[in-house]
Formats: sequence, C-alpha cells, structure tokens
Amino acid sequence: MVFISTNVNRANSQSESKPMNFKAALGLLTSLFFMWGFLTCMNDILIPHLKGLFDLTFTQAMLVQFTFFGAYFLMSLPAGKIISKIGYKSGIVLGLSIAGLGALLFYPAASFLSYGFFLFSFFVLACGIVILQVAANPFVAELGSPETASSRLNLTQGFNSIGTTVAPMFGAYLILDNNSDDLISQASAVQMPYIGLAVALGLIALVFAFVKLPKIIDAEEQKAEGSAWNHSHLVLGALAIFMYVGAEVSIGSALVSYLGNDGLNLFGESQAAGYVSIFWGGAMVGRFIGSAIMHKVSSNKLLAFNAIMVVVLVLISMMTEGYIALWSIVLVGLFNSIMFPTIFTLAIDGLGQHTSQGSGILCLAIVGGAIIPLLMGVLADNFGLQNSFIITILCYAYVFYYAVKGFKHN
Repeated sequence: MVFISTNVNRANSQSESKPMNFKAALGLLTSLFFMWGFLTCMNDILIPHLKGLFDLTFTQAMLVQFTFFGAYFLMSLPAGKIISKIGYKSGIVLGLSIAGLGALLFYPAASFLSYGFFLFSFFVLACGIVILQVAANPFVAELGSPETASSRLNLTQGFNSIGTTVAPMFGAYLILDNNSDDLISQASAVQMPYIGLAVALGLIALVFAFVKLPKIIDAEEQKAEGSAWNHSHLVLGALAIFMYVGAEVSIGSALVSYLGNDGLNLFGESQAAGYVSIFWGGAMVGRFIGSAIMHKVSSNKLLAFNAIMVVVLVLISMMTEGYIALWSIVLVGLFNSIMFPTIFTLAIDGLGQHTSQGSGILCLAIVGGAIIPLLMGVLADNFGLQNSFIITILCYAYVFYYAVKGFKHN
C-alpha cells in the first residue's frame, strides 16, 4: 500500500524503525475519535446550562457553537501546514495538548462567572480538536485499501459516536443535575468534569508521544501540480460537509431545549439529556451498521437514502407534537450516522498528492457547525424553536444532491 507523505515523515522514519502494524495503529487512532466526539457533544449539555446561568437568548447561547466551530474556519488550513512540517504523529500530540489546555481554562471561566471567558475556552479547546481532525481523518483513510476507506472511516467514526453517546449522560449527571439556585455553585459544576477531561487528554498525548506509528511514504517523488480546488467533487463535498455538520450540530444543540419548556414541554433538562444520548447513540449504531453495508452497497447510494430519511423525520417532528415529534427528531441521529465519513471519503477520492490539502479544505467546511446553529437560533427567537428546524431540511436536501450528482469527478 502506498501512502501520502509529508517531509517530516521521512525524517521521522529513521527513528521509527519498528512501527506498529495497520490494525494496531487504527485501534489507537480510535481513541482520538472517541475523545473529540465526547468533547464536542459536551457542548450540547453546556449550552442549556450556560443559557440558564447567564440568562441568554437562543441566539446568544448558540454563540458556543459559533465560537467552537468557528475555530475550524480559522485553524483548518494552518493546521494542515503545521502537520506538513511536523508530521502526523507530532500533530496529534500537539492537538491533544492544546485541547487539554482549553479544557483547563473552563476552571477560571467558571470562577470568574464570565460568559466571554467560557467562549474563549471553547475556542482553545476546538483549536486542538481541529488539529486532531486534520491529522487523523486522512491517516485513517490511508491505513488500507482505497476501496474500503469509507468503511474504515465509518468504523472509527463509530467510536466517535460512542463518545457523543456517553457525553450527555456524563454531563447530565455532573452538570445539569445541579439544582442549586446559587450562580457560583451552578458555574462550579463545570470545573471538575473539565479538569478530568484535561487529565485524560494529557495522558493520551503521552501515549502518542512514545508510540511508533506506521511510516507514510510518498507515492511519487515529484512536486504535486495543480490544486485540490480544481476538483469539483472536493469543492462540492466541502459544501456538503458544511451543510451536514451545521444541521447535525443545530439539532443536537437544540434537543434539550426542544424537549423541554421551549418546545415540546415533555421533560426537564436532566431527563431531556438522556434523549440526547439516544440521538448520538443512534449515530453510533448507524455507523457500525453502515460500515458493514458499504461492503455490499455503494457509499453514495447509502448516503442518498439516509439524506431522504432525515428530511422525512425532521418534517414529521415539525408537524406533530408529543412523543411522535420526540422520536422522529431523535431518530435523525441514526441516519446522520454515515454522512460525515462518507462525504469525506467521496470528496478526497482521487486527489492523489492533493489529499492533505483536500483534508484541510474539508475540515475548514466544518465551520458550518458555527454558522447554521446561529441562524437557527435567530429563527427560533423570532418564529419558535420547532419552526426553526426548517433550516436543517435545506441542509440535508443539499447532502442528497451531493450523493446523487455532486460526488462525481470532473
């Protein structure tokens, strides 16, 4: 198997004389997918917590996602350049270290009772996760046959979904179950969980610092010509990532409020967080199932089917009430499952030596998680939370277009 490389990989290869095999490396990389899934989904718990703590509007509360995913816009291309200089392994260690620093910053943010400080902490945390994403996604895609890249990335994204499934339960127990009327007590509920996360990130960084990952070797010893931007299926794929991430983050961020007093009025925040776990748990199950199905069905056809199902489910939730509206929106997670890794692998297919640049462009498009939720917040403040889901339907409609036509090479 031939891999795409950076100069530093060749320099590092001398010291890494006995790298681990592909399966062992893939197993270790899944820990990264778990951690950034966990950290990202904790936002869904902190949004309603901070909304109540600082008496925010929906638009103001969605600034959490705007700040977090805005880091993807600012950091993705610089992250690609950093990784090209220091290598995938060092990039992973750097990303984990920066994410750990961001988690530590939640302690003073809570002590000062400052929403601005919280947003800064989210930004630093996200910068670390961006570096991890830019390094890990193409690394996984290259650890084996190109024909099974979508299946392999869906498998590792399944562990990402385990993190997103566990995080709401973790957050609900340690953060949302705090019923104190004291603002300082409510704010301090955030501190110890994020100290624990910082320690975990530091330990994983130490592991990656000392392991020997597989070497990545140039396919051809020549300078790449042209640019990844010249490939239409990549550019359209970046827009699909923008739409998909924006829609998924919008729904996940709104779920606690939607199932509570601001929407269906079915539960309190702590109970509603349990359904957020089911939402992300559906994505976990769907990714493992999708990874198996893709050995029989082409990935673009499965992507098109899932996009149609999500549009139908969101429409049902918007037009109904009670438990029908609840379960239809929660089931969206199941069909969201394979979208990101499938779009990603379809978009980088055939890029050759432009794959690293293409990965940076696709991670740049994750900024949709900043823009779409903010727009949804504006719609919710003006037309009601249930009606605001219309913006996600438009996003999934574009994903369907990409699966049917946009993925084709020019």
